[in-house]
Amino acid sequence: MTTTPPTAGQQTYEEILRTLSEGSVRVHFDAFTDIAWDDPDFAVDPKDPRWVLPEADPLGGHPWYRAQTPERQAEIGLWRYANIAKVGMQFENVLMRGALDYLFSLRNQDPEFRYLTHEITEETHHTQMFQEFVNRTGVDVHGGRRSFRVVSRLLPLAGSVLPEAFFTGVLAGEEPIDHLQKAILRSGAEGHPLLRRIMQIHVAEEARHISFAHEFLRDKVPGFGRLRRGALSVTFPVIMRVLGDVMVIPDRRTAEKMGVPQHVIKDVFWRSEDGRKLLRDLYADVRMLAEDIGLMNKASRRVWRMLRIDGRPSRYRSQPA
Repeated sequence: MTTTPPTAGQQTYEEILRTLSEGSVRVHFDAFTDIAWDDPDFAVDPKDPRWVLPEADPLGGHPWYRAQTPERQAEIGLWRYANIAKVGMQFENVLMRGALDYLFSLRNQDPEFRYLTHEITEETHHTQMFQEFVNRTGVDVHGGRRSFRVVSRLLPLAGSVLPEAFFTGVLAGEEPIDHLQKAILRSGAEGHPLLRRIMQIHVAEEARHISFAHEFLRDKVPGFGRLRRGALSVTFPVIMRVLGDVMVIPDRRTAEKMGVPQHVIKDVFWRSEDGRKLLRDLYADVRMLAEDIGLMNKASRRVWRMLRIDGRPSRYRSQPA
């Protein structure tokens, strides 16, 4: 498989992998040494006003939520954060299993092996971090919708069978949560310090993980044949929308436990004008990627538009909306 040679000033794929691997060695976190779980200020009290969702969160900015008492806002906020953490743990469990499946047959000397094992190590700490947070909230959340939890037994097989679809799925799960976490951190909202520390660690390391998935697809996809690239072009936005919704939207059972009416959930995700705008914004970076690697064509653009995730691509990674 051949790839387009880099122009002057551009790093090769192997150089990027080396940079990412070295970054993982220099800056990495441990779930149980880099979070002061037993700090009194990190204690979890369901009535703590610091659990109130900021307006940067889709539900936090909705009029229904803002009309609740401060105590109810905090209770709902804790439920939402706990469920997102549980979904994140489940998603990263799938990611690790699929990445290990992909690594199993790599040739000797392949630099992807070193980088991906660094990433798997970091994701292991993330799953510990997320589950420890859930445990300390005392909230009995189940995470992703039932269909996702059932299919998750099979998804890792795509790591070796359809690696381009698998790493597209990696981006579909990582990009929306990364976007929301950055929006919350940038908002300057006070928030609970335990949650803020978890988000800081996650955003810092996910930057490398998202970079790898982007570069993996940039390296592989241009060398695909017309049929394989065409198939990916139309499945790419479908994977984005389906997995993105799993990560962001609480299912009916979770919404009922939180006490949030279904009409509010539907309004926030994605019926309202603000909801539709956020939905488009979540995928600006991957639209840029799809443009760059030749996955935007007449057929695929119709799919992006049909799924309501079309729009202007980012000019650069993590460009604020």
